[in-house]
Amino acid sequence: QVLLVESGGGLVQPGGSLRLSCAASGIMFRLYAMAWYRQATGKQRELVAAITSGGSTNYGDSVKGRFTISRDNAKNTVDLQMNSLKPEDTAVYYCKAQLNLLAYWGQGTQVTVSS
Repeated sequence: QVLLVESGGGLVQPGGSLRLSCAASGIMFRLYAMAWYRQATGKQRELVAAITSGGSTNYGDSVKGRFTISRDNAKNTVDLQMNSLKPEDTAVYYCKAQLNLLAYWGQGTQVTVSS
């Protein structure tokens, strides 16, 4: 059974910070590229950040300089540190694991940025 479980979402004020975590089980985690995607209501799902098995990272243009993705292969987790949050960051955030053509998705966690 492959399982990806996101946690850490919630309500935060503009300018605030939040840290999301994704815990993986049922895969050889260290071999997988990991990523965070988000989907706001009525909009397309978009890439937020990705990290390869070797630790290389890339980010969507809208979050560069504000978000940081990291992984801990000993704990089978990938985190997303979100700083300087804006209302337009409001979305459901999804964790993704990918190895070649094989991909798995988590259930998502809601992030709401509002006063």
